[in-house]
Amino acid sequence: MALLLLEALGALLLLVFIVWWTMFSGRKNGELKDPEQPAPDAQSRKK
Repeated sequence: MALLLLEALGALLLLVFIVWWTMFSGRKNGELKDPEQPAPDAQSRKK
């Protein structure tokens, strides 16, 4: 029974590590901005 709990704990730790790695291993300064899209407040002023 202890072996099953240890294996489940290992799988949980592996899952948490994979999620953490994918969340925080992106670009250093975040996503690149798309220069072709106008600012959101500029669109609301046109209406």
